[in-house]
Amino acid sequence: MQLGFAAVLCWSTVATAFKLSLEHMAPSQLVLFASIASTLVLLLIVAVRGQLPKLKSQWQQAPLHYLKCGLLNPFLYYFALFAGYDLLPAQQAQALNYTWAIMLSLLAVPMLGQKLKRWDIIAALCAYAGVVVIATGGNFAAFTSTNPTGLAFIMASTILWALYWIINTKESGDPVIGLLLGFLVSLPFSAALCWYQGVLTLPSWQGLAGAAYVGLFEMGLTFVLWLSALRAAEHTASLSNLVFLGPFISLLFISQILGEPIAKTTVIGLVMIVSGLLVQKFGPKLRPTKAISGSH
Repeated sequence: MQLGFAAVLCWSTVATAFKLSLEHMAPSQLVLFASIASTLVLLLIVAVRGQLPKLKSQWQQAPLHYLKCGLLNPFLYYFALFAGYDLLPAQQAQALNYTWAIMLSLLAVPMLGQKLKRWDIIAALCAYAGVVVIATGGNFAAFTSTNPTGLAFIMASTILWALYWIINTKESGDPVIGLLLGFLVSLPFSAALCWYQGVLTLPSWQGLAGAAYVGLFEMGLTFVLWLSALRAAEHTASLSNLVFLGPFISLLFISQILGEPIAKTTVIGLVMIVSGLLVQKFGPKLRPTKAISGSH
């Protein structure tokens, strides 16, 4: 449980780290340098495990799969995510990004042939109502409180992240090696985007420090920490419930470190989004209890 809480705590800091890093570099730069940091860490982990020879064999088993994975994550997903964070307050961006799990259930219908259940519909309505609350700031007549381009980027990131996990349902190799292969694939694309945008330059030390932090605690090390927590947990359900604490802890960091006043509509919208996630997770487990009949 301690490992799981440590992972959630790390993930809770990254929204703040995104905003601080983006003060010193463009979104595409942050993708590139954070990916480099994460790649180095994952290489070290794989080397310590003695699994470096498996890199080639796992790649050869499904090169197209890892190419698609690397394009989705980290390349496209993190560019969309960081571009959204660059345009929106951190509190809005992090809350909206949590709708990816709802998007996953919706995309699983056409892509995996799954059926859309009643609880999925209720969860989606609840979560996306929260998105509307955050995006409008309570003014439901128009989307006036949110940058529409930033909103589009964040919502696009939820689609990309959901697609990444759907593709990974077919993953049969070691997950850490698979993640590393995706990062290795993505690096040339991230460098090419920086070159195209004219930002293929070395950022300031503050930017590099932020990218290293993001690479460690968002992309790479925390993922391995979470996997270790899942393996060690006696009850994975109680461990996964810790994830629901993340967005609220994140708001605390955003308020205290970034100095963003937390809007009431952000809290209300976030509660609605998390409620949707809770409905999605626990709703199917609810069963109507049969009335106990007795003689009079």
